Amino acid sequence: MGALGGLRRPALPPRGPLELPLALLELGCAGRFELLAGPPGAGQAPPPRATLPRGLPPFAPPLVSELEQQILGSPEWLPPHQHERARRSWQRAPEPRALFALEPTPVPGGLRAERDPRSGALRGFTEELLSDVGLSAKNSLSLRRPPGPPGQSLRGSATNFPFWPGGLDEPSLEQIRSHEEEEEDVDFESNLLMTPPGMKRGVDYKPPVAGAGGPLSLSSLLGTLDAFDLGGDEGSPPPPPRRADSLEELLLKEAVEPPPPPPAAPPDPPEEQWAVPVDASTPVEDFQERVPDPAFKWPFAPDPFQQQAVLCLERGHSLLVAAHTSAGKTAVAEYAIALAQRHMTRTIYTSPIKALSNQKFRDFKATFGDVGLLTGDVQLRPEASCLIMTTEILRSMLYNGSDIIRDLEWVIFDEVHYINDAERGVVWEEVLIMLPEHVKLILLSATVPNALEFAQWVGRTKRRRLRVISTRQRPVPLEHFLYTGNSPRTRHQLFLLLDARGNFSTQGYYAAVEAKKERTSKHAQTFGAKQPTMGGTGPGQDRGVWLALLGLLREPGQLPVVAFTFSRSRCDEHADALGTLDLVSSAEKGRIRLFFQRCVARLRGSDRRLPQVLHMAELLQRGIGVHHGGVLPLLKEVVEMLFSQGLVKVLFATETFAMGVNMPARTVVFDSIRKHDGNNFRDLLPGEYVQMSGRAGRRGLDSTGTVIILCKGPVPEMADLHRMMLGRPTRLQSQFRLTYSMILNLLRAQALRVEDMMRRSFSEFPLRRDARAQERRVAELRRALAALGEPEPGGAMADLGPYHRAVQGLRQARALLQRRLAESVAGLRALAPGRVVVVCTPKHRNALGLILQVSPEGSSRTFTTLVLCEKPPEEGGRRGDPPNPPDVPYPEDLLLTRLFVPEGPHPPGGRGGPW
Repeated sequence: MGALGGLRRPALPPRGPLELPLALLELGCAGRFELLAGPPGAGQAPPPRATLPRGLPPFAPPLVSELEQQILGSPEWLPPHQHERARRSWQRAPEPRALFALEPTPVPGGLRAERDPRSGALRGFTEELLSDVGLSAKNSLSLRRPPGPPGQSLRGSATNFPFWPGGLDEPSLEQIRSHEEEEEDVDFESNLLMTPPGMKRGVDYKPPVAGAGGPLSLSSLLGTLDAFDLGGDEGSPPPPPRRADSLEELLLKEAVEPPPPPPAAPPDPPEEQWAVPVDASTPVEDFQERVPDPAFKWPFAPDPFQQQAVLCLERGHSLLVAAHTSAGKTAVAEYAIALAQRHMTRTIYTSPIKALSNQKFRDFKATFGDVGLLTGDVQLRPEASCLIMTTEILRSMLYNGSDIIRDLEWVIFDEVHYINDAERGVVWEEVLIMLPEHVKLILLSATVPNALEFAQWVGRTKRRRLRVISTRQRPVPLEHFLYTGNSPRTRHQLFLLLDARGNFSTQGYYAAVEAKKERTSKHAQTFGAKQPTMGGTGPGQDRGVWLALLGLLREPGQLPVVAFTFSRSRCDEHADALGTLDLVSSAEKGRIRLFFQRCVARLRGSDRRLPQVLHMAELLQRGIGVHHGGVLPLLKEVVEMLFSQGLVKVLFATETFAMGVNMPARTVVFDSIRKHDGNNFRDLLPGEYVQMSGRAGRRGLDSTGTVIILCKGPVPEMADLHRMMLGRPTRLQSQFRLTYSMILNLLRAQALRVEDMMRRSFSEFPLRRDARAQERRVAELRRALAALGEPEPGGAMADLGPYHRAVQGLRQARALLQRRLAESVAGLRALAPGRVVVVCTPKHRNALGLILQVSPEGSSRTFTTLVLCEKPPEEGGRRGDPPNPPDVPYPEDLLLTRLFVPEGPHPPGGRGGPW
């Protein structure tokens, strides 16, 4: 042991660099290395290593396995404040048997109990088939389909079918099954293919005929036995044919008998009357007896048109009410809402703008309580019996098959004349066409000249008669004035232009013109003739005009005032210009401050310090408000509520404030009568002026309303003012057009076609209404053309073709030349008022005319011309008949060498007729 313990391990020489078990690890591609020690006793050094593969460009290592291990396997790696972004997955055990599970098939039939009608004892059960089995919102347009999920009852779903529109004949289940596109009528008795493609012989489906020596078939034998006559039937043999039945006698009879007279033309069927006008000029004397228990009572006595509307609603009639602004059309809507609540049904009130929806929601909620609001960004109480929404929301609900439509009784369209809007007017037509049959309509509109025509279209489309109630009576008459400026002479003077009875005052107009000229001449004398005249105004002059006008209106108690300004920036500028004007008392200031603070408290702390909020608070403290599309929705609502309470004395608003918002004022002021319609500047239309000026005059508070037109520049032309104030309102015109959303929504349901929507639009209504008359006219023209025969190629009619082509070319060249001359600068200068022209129309041929006025309307111009014509027909004549088409033009007519001169007394030596 000792010897062994004395042994020592021999010392070995150190290894060289090539013998050490070391290796270099290259880290990435940044030039960093790490030294790795290999296992002891290795024979040779391991080769160099790297974290990147050899021969490939650098790339990042995959992180999928690391993320799965850390994120999915260890949730504690997730930060606690971002738990909503966490995702976990669990492996699901495969269950193949779950694929065999099917939904229960709906039962196609049911059992109906039969009972004794006297005792009620059960007699038995009868099996009957159910016709509405398997219907759902995904495959049926019927109202008999079961309701969808509760979450889709309000807005519906984009995959649902809409309900069947009213007015269209809904196909039955048998018709749908018999007219499927996949089905094909096959005649199994004839026209069968017997030889398959590629084969020489086929199968003969004809029954075999038994030959003389062949076997007899049982079917042919039974058929022969059925044809045997055993003589059991009583009857005489048929008589022999008579001589008179010969062919010669029949031909003789046909030659002798006179030809039958041509059938008389069937009488024209009477035109269907879907619009029934109702007389609303006189009050209903026995109104209390006819409606003993009204669904809603107003604090005032209803007007005659409101009484007639209540009678129509009680009978369940749809109606169109056309009346002036602030005439009380909302009372009709209130009665319909109360009637629906009595019937335990729903009502939808649609409006064109959100401001009107918000205002109606506040008013109806205070009156009825159970009212909801649906707009693009607000949804309040969707389960209410009365829902207020924009028309676009209702269109979406109809296309998506909302189940609320089932309980719907009334749909109220406020400001239905908005159908004239070029961009959104198609929405009203879509909704009117898509509403189901059981929904009744209430259309509220301003006074329009073609109310009966519009109601006729709606009634024809929905196959429902509409009662039309139209009144032009205004509850508060209006007086229209001109205000010329802030000169010492006219700053306290208003020039009457139109009195309460509708009489236009030319004296007041010329007085305003003289006052404006005097002011202009003084301005030129003060600042020099080369200085700008009063045609253009600056901020200082605007401020002086508004301060002088408000001082004039404040003294006799003409406040509150709505100042319509057709520009958002000018609204803010006019409000800022009245920096020192204070129109409210100290008590009213306190009420405004408390109300504003209570409303703004719903905002966040930083939002309460927004510049617009602070600026609006400062304006409202002085009784001045601003209302336009650039104001925050909350602030607009605050301004509307303060104005309705009478705390806002001056409100600078754009045109949208007059769109149905029931907030009348004592006075309405127009900053200008010209506006920009999106394309160019133009004067206000009569309907627009009536809509905005109708906000003047508070019913029950004011005897008359005041409308003032500011004349900052030159006084407008008398003809323009007369046309704007007393002109005919704009007719309701169709703005229907195909949109991508309409086409896609209709393609979801195969039963609804885009062609049906186009055919039932308001634009196609005149063509469909006059289709029969046009067909008769075409038939008459074809008969007249056939009676003329073909013209002879030679003789007197040889030059008919060249003459026709020459006349057509002359007319086209003349029309092109006249259009180019009218568009040129020299032509516009020549076609000025006072120019004598030759008028050629279907009613006038080469008649002399005098241009009275040239009115620019967009890119075109309207020439008002006094035409020399014959004496109009006497009373009782056919004044409304269309003019006869012009005769064939003669060369002198085409060359304008003969002018029309009406018959009548002439100077000596003259004569009547053309010359």
